[in-house]
Amino acid sequence: MKLSIVTISFNQAKYLERTILSVINQKGVDVEYIVVDPGSTDGSRDIIERYRHRITRILFDKDAGPADGLNRGFDVATGDWFGYINSDDYYLPESLRLAAAAAQRNHNAGAIVGNGYIVDSDDRTVRRQVSTRYTVMGALYGACFSLQQATFYRQKPFREAQGFNAKNRTCWDREILVEIAKRGYRISRFYEDIGAFRIHSESITGSGRLSELYLKDMQDIFQAATGRRQNLLDRGIFGPALRAFSKITDPARAVDSALDRVARRNRRSK
Repeated sequence: MKLSIVTISFNQAKYLERTILSVINQKGVDVEYIVVDPGSTDGSRDIIERYRHRITRILFDKDAGPADGLNRGFDVATGDWFGYINSDDYYLPESLRLAAAAAQRNHNAGAIVGNGYIVDSDDRTVRRQVSTRYTVMGALYGACFSLQQATFYRQKPFREAQGFNAKNRTCWDREILVEIAKRGYRISRFYEDIGAFRIHSESITGSGRLSELYLKDMQDIFQAATGRRQNLLDRGIFGPALRAFSKITDPARAVDSALDRVARRNRRSK
């Protein structure tokens, strides 16, 4: 079984080499690696060229944004399963072998989601992040979480969903899981730690610069799935109730929350 991994790169030279090495140094798995850079000017392309001999394909074409760039990468991918890692994130050692094994165990699923870590700009672990049990309703109401750096899509459902929505500028990874699940495919959870999600001042999440656009994108996902916009009942009652129910009834989430509390307490005591 082959994994196709895409990295979308744009002016993240500070972290890019870490990302590339985390893919090309994977062992025990067949990996096709595609790097997409629509026009970096900070030295990123020099880093990419340095590793050209170990990258399957490099695309330097302009694109219409991150989701469109990823689609261009996956358009030429030939793997059985797809995953992507942003140019400021990274995979853990030998994690793709574990992901491939999980994909084989869940060969009829539309996508699989694993676990990982939140890290800072210096690779220090902020906390462990567990992906939760997936339902479309939970996704629409913010009651479930899938760590993108540990998410993989089977090729057939990904193509049926027509890839990522290029108009979505903030949460295309959430949207495609909804689209895959709406087509009747299962989103399966596995429990290995796969990737690290880096939060820093320049990132979308860390900077908060697209927070309003994120809310709009989430509203658009909700409307596309339900045929209506969210109302006050959705935001004030149904959403909070579903999030609380999910937190209470998901054992993995409860254990992770307890471990996170212990870790925070230990960090404060040092």
